[in-house]
Amino acid sequence: MENQEYSVGLDIGTTKIVAIVGRRNAHGKIEILGVGKAKSLGVHKGIVNNISQTINSIKAAVAEAQSSSGVPIHKVTVGIAGKHIRSLQHSDYIMREKPDKFITDDDIEALKDQVKKLVMLPGEEIIHVLPQEYKVDSEGEIQEPVGMHGKRLEANFHVVVGQMGSIRNIARCVREAGLEMEALTLEPLASSEAVLTKEEKEAGVAIVDIGGGTTDIAIFKDNIIRHTCVIPYGGGIITEDIKEGCSIIEKHAEQLKVKFGSAVPELEKDSTFVTIPGLHGRPDKEISLKTLAQIINARVEEILEMVNTELKAYGAFEQKKKLIAGIVLTGGGSNLKHLRQLANYTTGFDSRIGFANEYVANDKNQYLKGPEFATSIGLLMESLKIRDKKAVAVEEEVEVEVETKVEQNEEEINSNVGSQPQMTSQVEEELKAPVQTARSSKPTFGQSLMEKVKKFFEEVE
Repeated sequence: MENQEYSVGLDIGTTKIVAIVGRRNAHGKIEILGVGKAKSLGVHKGIVNNISQTINSIKAAVAEAQSSSGVPIHKVTVGIAGKHIRSLQHSDYIMREKPDKFITDDDIEALKDQVKKLVMLPGEEIIHVLPQEYKVDSEGEIQEPVGMHGKRLEANFHVVVGQMGSIRNIARCVREAGLEMEALTLEPLASSEAVLTKEEKEAGVAIVDIGGGTTDIAIFKDNIIRHTCVIPYGGGIITEDIKEGCSIIEKHAEQLKVKFGSAVPELEKDSTFVTIPGLHGRPDKEISLKTLAQIINARVEEILEMVNTELKAYGAFEQKKKLIAGIVLTGGGSNLKHLRQLANYTTGFDSRIGFANEYVANDKNQYLKGPEFATSIGLLMESLKIRDKKAVAVEEEVEVEVETKVEQNEEEINSNVGSQPQMTSQVEEELKAPVQTARSSKPTFGQSLMEKVKKFFEEVE
């Protein structure tokens, strides 16, 4: 199998690192070839804090993905998150040199490149330049300007910015793991590709990806990205609260959260207890599920209030910007029992759990259905998009080369046809020349008679 036939998404998370290998089938769905998963040891709240441990975790996940898929992995599309991520709105324009010709993708790229030259704060770097709406001359609210005519091309952009050091650390870990980073994508954008529908993006929706170290938010309206942010709290801090509140080790706290945790204490009974084994001969410990839910509820409400603050900052409660499709919860933290009901109550928006297997064709055992795979599948989809764009670009180059060769051949044929009469006249002159020589060398009747008379007198003498 050639490298061009498949793509790889690599999710470097706080709790786990996932590598997913896949390709697009004949029906446009994604066919998963292999999955690799490893515990993340060197990442804290989405930021790499131990280079060697992160490299080893990446190698372990990629090795498992290679083994299960049976294909070599060289290029990966990587996700980025963390509290250092911020976004801003920016407007810019270019004046086209040839307004008589229609706008092409090259003009769009030139406008994006101009935005990328923006002066950022010290130590910051632009990750994404996402166009929202275009304006061509005096015509505004244009979503697709390619093919239109105009002198001035203007656009509003959503610019995503991150700390240069954090970006370089991720790139170094990927490189030293023996891989090439094909692209770097903001994780909430990747998750939105995997779990949101086109109708939701048009109506207005906020995706809330609750990961191990961060909660990522992306807001869409009219099929346009409107707002992104990263909250530096996730499922990991809930586990820490359980660990401290119940005086147990982290392993048992995580198991309690996953198996028995609830976001709404009122729905749990006072009489239900779970027993935690004691350490080294110490007595077992009984924990009330209602107490456990109260600990979880306090932290989850805090995270949802931060989400609410971001929604207000965007203006989601205004009529014009209202999110008709509400909230989509995804990420490993969205597996928490009764989280959807608490989100509905806290934010006032209707919410659903976003499963990542909608675009996957061969997930028969429902292994990838879990929302914890939303980001990695979204990164795979982004990688497939990049591959498709490259394939189209190669086809266009081949078409241009073929057209050029055809034009050159036509010019040669025309030049040959134009010179053909001259060649014919030269050949005719060459052919006529011997005939004329032959005719001029043949004696006339008078010359023959004189020769005979001369010969007669010579014989008489």
